[in-house]
Amino acid sequence: MRRSEKEITDKKIIESILTKSDICRIGISDSDTPYIVPLNYGFSNGNLYFHSAANGRKIELIRRNNRVSFEIEYSTEIVKSDKPCGWTTKYRSLMGTGWIDIIDDPAGIRNGLDIIMTHYGNKENEYDEANLKRIVVLKLNIEKITAKQSGEWSLA
Repeated sequence: MRRSEKEITDKKIIESILTKSDICRIGISDSDTPYIVPLNYGFSNGNLYFHSAANGRKIELIRRNNRVSFEIEYSTEIVKSDKPCGWTTKYRSLMGTGWIDIIDDPAGIRNGLDIIMTHYGNKENEYDEANLKRIVVLKLNIEKITAKQSGEWSLA
C-alpha cells in the first residue's frame, strides 16, 4: 500500500467494517471487460454471502470464471475546505480477492439467506418455497484482504 499510514491491519477493525457496512461490490471478469455489481451481503466465518437469481449475466460470468475482487466502504464523509484541493474524505474501506461457490441446494440457500438477513438485523426468517427454487446463494471465499482509512477514528 502506497500510503502505509492509512493501512488498517487490526483484524477487529477489519471485521467491524465487514459486519457494519451495507453494500459490497464484486468485480467479475467478462473476458477483457470488468463487470461490477453492488450487492447486499452477509459475513460469517471469514466468507461473504450474497443472494442472486439462479440465471443472468452475473451467474453466467461466475460459472465461466469464479475468481472475483470485492470492495466495501464504511461511513464515508466529505470533509470540505476553503481550497478546492484541500477537500478530502473520511472513510474506512477494504478490498480483496477470492473465489465464489454457487450454492444451489435448499439447506445451503436457507443458511446463506439466514447469514444475510442476520447481517441486517433480522434473525428469525421464514422463506417462501417458490422463491427458494428461483435463487442461489453466492459464497465468496476471501483469499486476500487489505483495508485503509482516512480521517480521525476511534479504534473500532
